Amino acid sequence: MPVDLLSRLVRHGREIPDREAVVFVRHGASGPLEEPLTYGELDRRARALACWLRERCAVGDRVMLLYGTGLDFVSVLAGCMYAGVVAIPAPQPSTQRGHSTRSDGIVRDAEVSLVLTDSENHDTALGLLAHAGLDDIPCVATDRLGLPDAPSDWQAEPPADERPVIVQYTSGSTSDPKGVLVTWGSLNHNLGLTSRAFGVDAGHRTLSWLPQHHDMGLMGMLLTPLCQGATAYLMSPMDFLRRPHVWLRLVGLKRINTIVAPNFAYDLCTRRVTDAQLTGLDFGSLVSAGNGAEPVSADTMRRFAERFAPAGFRLDHFSPCYGMAETTLIVSGTLPGEAPVLTSVDTDALAAKEFRPVAPGTAGTWLVSSGRVHDLELRIVDPDTLATRPDGRAGEIWVRGASVAAGYWRREEVTERIFRASTVEGERGFLRTGDIGVLHDGRLYVTGRLKDLLIVNGRNLHPHDIERELVSLHDGFRGLSGSACSVPAAGAGAPGSASEGEQIVVMQEIRRAPADPDELAALSARLRGDLSARVGVRIANLVLLRPGQVRKTTSGKVQRSLMRELFIDGGLEAVFEDLDTAAAGRYRSEATPV
Repeated sequence: MPVDLLSRLVRHGREIPDREAVVFVRHGASGPLEEPLTYGELDRRARALACWLRERCAVGDRVMLLYGTGLDFVSVLAGCMYAGVVAIPAPQPSTQRGHSTRSDGIVRDAEVSLVLTDSENHDTALGLLAHAGLDDIPCVATDRLGLPDAPSDWQAEPPADERPVIVQYTSGSTSDPKGVLVTWGSLNHNLGLTSRAFGVDAGHRTLSWLPQHHDMGLMGMLLTPLCQGATAYLMSPMDFLRRPHVWLRLVGLKRINTIVAPNFAYDLCTRRVTDAQLTGLDFGSLVSAGNGAEPVSADTMRRFAERFAPAGFRLDHFSPCYGMAETTLIVSGTLPGEAPVLTSVDTDALAAKEFRPVAPGTAGTWLVSSGRVHDLELRIVDPDTLATRPDGRAGEIWVRGASVAAGYWRREEVTERIFRASTVEGERGFLRTGDIGVLHDGRLYVTGRLKDLLIVNGRNLHPHDIERELVSLHDGFRGLSGSACSVPAAGAGAPGSASEGEQIVVMQEIRRAPADPDELAALSARLRGDLSARVGVRIANLVLLRPGQVRKTTSGKVQRSLMRELFIDGGLEAVFEDLDTAAAGRYRSEATPV
């Protein structure tokens, strides 16, 4: 039956009031500490807050939510929906530079009428507003309100398909954020797709550590189970990063059916979970392990499945998927019970935008299918000619359908270009995703980002392929992050220079770097040579960084544009730099250890 989130939340509060809607799990010294919220309590709290909001806001006003992971956020978000105001989830207030810059940009752009937070974050939120010059905006700690219950005859604001319900700010930008206008129509449609993709129903239990302001954490792992009357278990991102085994242990302890995370999380677990911790794991209840939000690695999936096989995990538990905030969340997925499809393709052909599977035993590049597209239209389009490409040929992924959001808040020109694109054949109303992909046997393979594509010596190279190859070349890179980009080369067109006037820069975190500068220089020279041989083009520049220096979004995506800017502007604190002579003269005073 068609999904209507608001009506379902009201009905759940009436029909299954004692069922746990959300359980927040904190990691304590003696084990997990649970804080439950039932559907009856959620409905009661949402009604009380909605009554309070209606006295202060008009339908359609924007309200910013500044909370950490927890139950307060869940109740306040539902209250905004009941009141008919537009919720703007944002990162938890922080004094850290990257976080404050992002929140600053959101609060300036959103034109909010009210900021809601909790007492723990209230002072920091006030500081954020003052820094943005917006200290005239009311900022309220909702846990201090002590609201009375709503009158028994109180009714939630009826939703309209075209009315925005959430402004979802994209995670890749800091100073120039874009707010995606998620309408009731696009939200309800996508919750139906996500429920199907992960097999979520009323008896389901999901588990997530993803930030609640991020599209996968919000739409996929909070609103989807709430829509179905399931139970969502939540834990904080920091608890996961500090103790990844706790995430996996809760699967067995709470008989979890669905987990979803970016690829890096599965890689982290493979490396960090000890043999002793492995003995306490149990994946017997698991139905689906979603893998999305960044390029999905066949190697990561295989190693995770092998590592956790003794606990009952199988490769076919993985459900690779693809989506983005602009489509509310999911576009394609691998349904529960379907084995993920891994295909080895000809590397040179892929660089020429052709998907050509190779015979077993033949060297190639392994790609993971993000599954099939259901109830949405998808085209693969040449980004230059706007012509639709046939199956087996790579191009930009375009999407059309009811899950696509209404556009970007206050950005009509960008909305027109991105959300209302037309193919040269005359098909209109498509979203340009900016991602590169290919269709093969009815399945979607995502191969990279259009804006990240590197074109060197006539070859199309994806940064994550270069980054993946480098990590395999040295034990000190294992589990750490890298970022590849291209920069203008001095003397373009001169003998030995990269075509298109570009040369490659690879920035890589390293653990326990040699202290001797001569050893570092020799290591770097070897790595550049080996990497150049593997990817088939000259790697001109290598920058080694301390762990944690590669900038990422909240979902773990490498911010390659920002890393490129930092390299060009000299904003990186490098352990060692091995730069091409032209790059050293253009971007650095000298290529020496730092």
